[in-house]
Amino acid sequence: MKRVVVGLSGGVDSSVAAYLLKEQGYEVIGLFMKNWHDDSVTISNECPWLEDSNDALLVAEKLGIPFQTVDLSEEYKDRIVDYMFKEYESGRTPNPDVLCNREIKFDVFMKIALSLGADFVATGHYCRKGILEKDGKEIYQLLAGIDGNKDQSYFLCQLSQEQLSKSLFPIGELTKPQVREIASKLDLVTAEKKDSQGLCFIGKVRLPEFLQQKLQPKEGIIIEIDKNDPIYAIEKPTFESMEEQLNFDAQPFKYLPTMGKIVGKHQGAHYFTIGQRKGLNVGGTKEALFIISTDIETNTIYTGQGQFHPGLFRKALKVQPNEVHWIREDLRLQNGETKEVTARIRYRQALQKATLYHFESGLYVVFDEPQSAITEGQFVAWNVGDELVGSGVIS
Repeated sequence: MKRVVVGLSGGVDSSVAAYLLKEQGYEVIGLFMKNWHDDSVTISNECPWLEDSNDALLVAEKLGIPFQTVDLSEEYKDRIVDYMFKEYESGRTPNPDVLCNREIKFDVFMKIALSLGADFVATGHYCRKGILEKDGKEIYQLLAGIDGNKDQSYFLCQLSQEQLSKSLFPIGELTKPQVREIASKLDLVTAEKKDSQGLCFIGKVRLPEFLQQKLQPKEGIIIEIDKNDPIYAIEKPTFESMEEQLNFDAQPFKYLPTMGKIVGKHQGAHYFTIGQRKGLNVGGTKEALFIISTDIETNTIYTGQGQFHPGLFRKALKVQPNEVHWIREDLRLQNGETKEVTARIRYRQALQKATLYHFESGLYVVFDEPQSAITEGQFVAWNVGDELVGSGVIS
């Protein structure tokens, strides 16, 4: 009998995942990850992880499976939280959920599970795993979940063949309403529970408040750049090579304070991210102001009016050579090769048509249509059909 350790988070998805595995004849063990207990950084007195671990325990009891809690807060702090602050301080916007899966759930947590004699680790992600045979070797595929509305393969875009080989995603074939229905029929305490929002570890905490406790505020100016600014009409130089042209296209616009007018003040450029609209507290503009660029060096935020401001759009982005990750190693591009794919630069974005160009200097993703708010530090993930085959950090 194969043994599976399920990461029970106290939510409905992992609860139903555990039930399905049991139905399929696996020996199931429930494990709750406690990832955070730094009381110096809390926002509300609610203690979400206690509530969640209690719910997870009740689900395990109901399903009749063994349950325990593992404390991963040390590793969490080292690998996720410290990394996040470093990224924010340098003006990039990390994605803690993608990292949490790569570094915690499918690494630290997986190692614990395997040490308990598990054959597999299962989570409540809406995605599927496929297996191909190639040259007599098994190759694992990360496929989109059936529920197009909830597909979470993007969050797993940094997993490796090794990690996928030991993973199971029991609810990938179901839609969210079906999952809730199963939970209700079983009368699980999590059946009606709202989906968790916010960071994948601090429960009720909102990111800006969390950052403010660790990154010192410093006042700077907010500048508005007109959509008809000459910077958007610059003639493109002629390029010696495709690589030069792509490098040019992937560069964000460089702004100077003299290009626009001061419209307000902010408490620290590192709290803000490109494409952000809320939290600027600048009124009196005809259309809403969107952040088009942040400059950490000078602590300046550049904004533009409206969601179609030209400063928000770019057709190309670059991934540094050491940040390119292929789930499907066998599809890895060689220097000079290109590949047509569909790609997304954030969770829940519809897949966009794009072409990959691989050079020694890095990988370029060139979209058919210009994309809004391409953000440094976030992940771009690319698909072939409904299979996610690779990803990288936007540089």
